[in-house]
Amino acid sequence: MTLKLYAHPFSSYCQKVLTALYENATPFEWRLLSHEDPQVMAEFAALWPIRRFPVLVDGERTVMEASIIIEYLGLHHPGPVALLPADPRAALEVRSMDRFFDNYLSTPQQKIVYDSMRAEAERDPRAVAEARAMLDTAYGWLDNVMARREWAAGDRFSLADCGAAPFLFYADWTHRIDPSFANVIAYRKRLLARPSFANVIAYRKRLLARPSFARAVDEARPYRPLFPLGAPERD
Repeated sequence: MTLKLYAHPFSSYCQKVLTALYENATPFEWRLLSHEDPQVMAEFAALWPIRRFPVLVDGERTVMEASIIIEYLGLHHPGPVALLPADPRAALEVRSMDRFFDNYLSTPQQKIVYDSMRAEAERDPRAVAEARAMLDTAYGWLDNVMARREWAAGDRFSLADCGAAPFLFYADWTHRIDPSFANVIAYRKRLLARPSFANVIAYRKRLLARPSFARAVDEARPYRPLFPLGAPERD
């Protein structure tokens, strides 16, 4: 039975799963989430009332949450690329990095984006400043890690990289990694010079060059006008 993926191509968490699917050339049926298709939206709501995507359907089994979907695919629909190592110690490092990208890159990045979508009177400048500070801290930590690695958890592309790819992609749109474009930031009532994050920038370039993620990026291009902060022309 064909896998069904309820997703939207512009969503970072959907791109995370799409990268895993494309990495192993896993066949699946797109169930594109769009308000122009009420039938698909109704199916999605019935499957997962929380209405957070992506959602994978495999026969009678419904799987939620991007990381869990990728692990599920590795167990039930394995391909030539093992995105989670068999060795439990190596797998722990992959999961650890996956949580880092989710909690300390995606979460603050989305906080900034969501704030920009609010009415002016409802915005929270303090929360946005804290989110930007968190991203700078995360960039700095990751820069040290990636000085010694090609991929997130070592020398092999993994589940962690599937998450890092879209999260760094949009984080750079939201809070530029390259300090030449933002030499200083203001928070905690003072200006701090931003250091160079050359290793993060190089890692992001490797992710963009990965065919599986490059395909996800290309499929999302028509939706770039939807980015509330204004999608840059690069990438």
